[in-house]
This record gives sequence, C-alpha cells and structure tokens, in this order.
Amino acid sequence: MENFDLIVIGSGAGLIMTQAALMNGQKCALIENSKFGGTCLTRGCIPSKMLAHPADMIREAEDGEKIGLTFEKPKFDWEVISKRTWAQINYSQKLEEGLREARGLRVFKGNAEFTGKKTIRVKFEDGSYSKEISGKKIVIAAGARTFVPPIEGIDQVDYLTSESFFGDKYPSKPWESLIIVGVGAVGAEFAHIFSAFGTKVTVIERNPVILKSEEKEVSEFVAKHFEAKGIDVLLNKNTTSISQKDGLKTLELEDLISGEKTSVSAEEILFSPGVRSNASSLKLENTDIKTDEGGWIITDEYLRTSQKDVYAIGDINGKFMLRHKANYEAEILMHNLFSKEKKKAACYSAVPWAVFTWPQVAHVGMTEAEAKALGLKCYVGYNHYSQIATGFAYGIKEGTVDDGFVKIVVGEEKNILGVHIVGPQAAILVQPFVYLMNAGYKCNKRKMMKKDNIFVCPSLGGFAPIEDSMVIHPAMSELTAWALENIHWHE
Repeated sequence: MENFDLIVIGSGAGLIMTQAALMNGQKCALIENSKFGGTCLTRGCIPSKMLAHPADMIREAEDGEKIGLTFEKPKFDWEVISKRTWAQINYSQKLEEGLREARGLRVFKGNAEFTGKKTIRVKFEDGSYSKEISGKKIVIAAGARTFVPPIEGIDQVDYLTSESFFGDKYPSKPWESLIIVGVGAVGAEFAHIFSAFGTKVTVIERNPVILKSEEKEVSEFVAKHFEAKGIDVLLNKNTTSISQKDGLKTLELEDLISGEKTSVSAEEILFSPGVRSNASSLKLENTDIKTDEGGWIITDEYLRTSQKDVYAIGDINGKFMLRHKANYEAEILMHNLFSKEKKKAACYSAVPWAVFTWPQVAHVGMTEAEAKALGLKCYVGYNHYSQIATGFAYGIKEGTVDDGFVKIVVGEEKNILGVHIVGPQAAILVQPFVYLMNAGYKCNKRKMMKKDNIFVCPSLGGFAPIEDSMVIHPAMSELTAWALENIHWHE
C-alpha cells in the first residue's frame, strides 16, 4: 500500500490544497473523476460567462433606442463564441498534464472510494480499481452534481444538465426552443443566454417565485423583465411526466395551487432544479464521516469532518455552492494545516454571490425576511437606478420594467445585515459592502445564530465609512450610497 502525507479528492478548490502540500514538501495524491479544474472551470461559471457576455451585449444593443441609438438586429457567430468557450474548458487538459509532471504528486483519474477510515481505492473508467492508498490527512473536495427529479418517462428522453451541456451535448447552434426546469442561478443564466441568441425560452419553477434565494422584490422584478424579453415564466408548476416525439420534447405540468394540468413542448429541455452532494459515491459507510439529511458532509468552523484528520471543502459540505466560497475555505484550511500561526475559523456571514442573468442580480448577507426570522430588529433602505444621474444616462426611467434597485437591510447599530441589487453592474456594486461587512469584524460566538443549518453572526461591520466618504458624481456607485439616506429608522 502506498502512503501519502495528504490525499485530495477533487481538483477544483482541492488544487489549492494540493499545491500547498507540495510547496511544504509533502507527498500528495490527487484524485479526480472528471475534467481537471472542477465545476467552475469546466462546466460552470467560467464557460457560461463566455456565453453570457455576448448575450449581455445583444441586450444592450437592443436597448439602444432608449438613449437615441438604433442598431440593426445584432448578428452573432455561434462558432466563434463556442470556440472561445471551449478554449476555456479545454484548459483542463493542460492543467492535467502539468499536474502529472509535478514532483511529489501522484494523480489518479477515477472515482475515490473509501475502504477504511484512512484508506482509499480509485475506480477507473473501465471499472477496474487501483491498489489501496492511505493518507495521514485527507481533504474531500468532490463537489456536487445537478439533481434530476424522478419524473415519469425521463429515462426515455434525451435531456440536458449543465454538465452534459458543457460536454457531448453542446449544441452546434442555438435551439429554436428551450424549456428550463428550475430557475435558480443556473437556470436564470441559461434563460438569458439563449433568449438573447433568439431561442424561444420557457422557464418552469415549482415555487411561487424564481430565484427563491433572493429578496422577493428582486425575484419578481427579474420575472417581469424575463417576460418583457419574451421568456415565458411558469410558476407553481410540478412536472409530472416527460416524453419525446417528432423532434419535440414535452413536459406535462400540474399547477400546485389550482391543480390545472397543461403541457409545454420545445426542441430541448434543460434541468437545473438544484444540486446533490457527490458524497454518495465515496462509500463513506466505511468511515466515521457523518453527513446531514441532505447527504452533505458535516464540517465545523475549521472544515473538520467528524473523523480525525479528514476535512471537507467546497460544494460537498453544503455551505453555499460558490467557487469563491470554496477557495475561501481552501485558504483557511491551507493556513490551518501548514502554518504555525493561530488557527482560523470559517465564517459565512458575508458570503456574496451574483446571478449573471439579465438583469444582473447580486446579494450579500441576509434578506429582510431572514433577519426578522432570527428575531433581529432591522431597517430597510431602497434606491432605484432611475433616481441617479447614471441611471438617466442609461435611459432608465422611473417605473419602467428595467428600473432596477438596491435594497439595503441594516441593524439597530447601523450594521449591515444584507445588500440586494438587481440591475446593471450589480456584481460590482455589491462588492464594497462585502468589505465593509468584514472590516474590523471579529466573530462573537455568543451572538452566533443558525440560519439554514449554517451559523452566522449578525454583528457585522457598519456603513459609517460610506456616510463619511465622498461618492463620485455621476457614477453608478451613487445607487448604493444614496440608498442609505432612504432608510426609515422609525418603522
């Protein structure tokens, strides 16, 4: 049996741990069952942006009339766009080649299976197994996969997920029509992309809103904007069966409120209703590693699992499915394993994210409803794009379908609890609040609260630096800064 100082399962954020181990002179094994680089590089956030940016530009061109510009219908070259997309995905090949040449590193291409608490074997694609290997320490960064619901007839229909889309089912051209089942971040992004490229898009959601993790006002705003751009939005719909005939795929739907039964057909169907943990493939029953009711590996604030010297980072611990969160955890774990300084704890009170749909959405911290559910007294301030000079320059008018906004949720001590933005440059505009929420912040365990099985601390940084600062005029940053002036402190 070959012994290693560190075994890493997964080559997304797990690469950070692998590189750290090698730099510290350790003998390391890396196990990956798919393309190297993880979801973000090969089938997620990076390749999707290669499609989303051209889609953004199409929408901007279409909106030119608002500011006195008239363009012909935007033309696009799908082949050029696709080549750029796949150039990013195929970087994984160079990454794998480089890793195989790294000194002190043994690379395994296959699925990791625990045979004991510290022993693993790798199942290769042809069904054969490697010899057992052991590790003094093990880091699990095996990620998650798209959840495909057990719908009647699904085994007889050729459908898509984000994994297969950025795989062997990538289209040679945009489809004439597309149904998207599940409208979270992935579904909303694909809806924008293909709608902009001329595909007739229908989105189906079981919930009463799309983007259910966002503020209700934000979700409703995006849904109205979708409809204005020709996307059909079907809410409160349960998919009961699926079939395929004469080049069309059909979903039978049941309204969860009225019980009314309808159907919708399209050339292609993409499932994006959520994700499931990959822990189920690791044979954790041979270990002392515990998972929660959803199958996610349970970790503490130091990313430790219930088994000594085994850690879990990234999607597989169920705490925010975001690559920057996974990188954050890897940096913390790297410090704790390889530094002699005081150990760091992970805190999830100010995790930002963005949905790169149209209009763009960004979010950090709690929603108003979440803050109130925790018993926190909070106050809210709004500001719309139409209320700032740069909004005027963009051609945004009060009350129009594109008049996005920022909503800021603050506590009694002027501490920032949450910031929610929908509209142009939302991802950029939210980032300064992430810094503010972390500025001078030290987690007080006595004030920790549990939200969605994750402990958070509402005693975050305050917004006084904004009040004391000048804001460039006219600039988009006025949108968020001026929202603070609209907080009603006596509600």
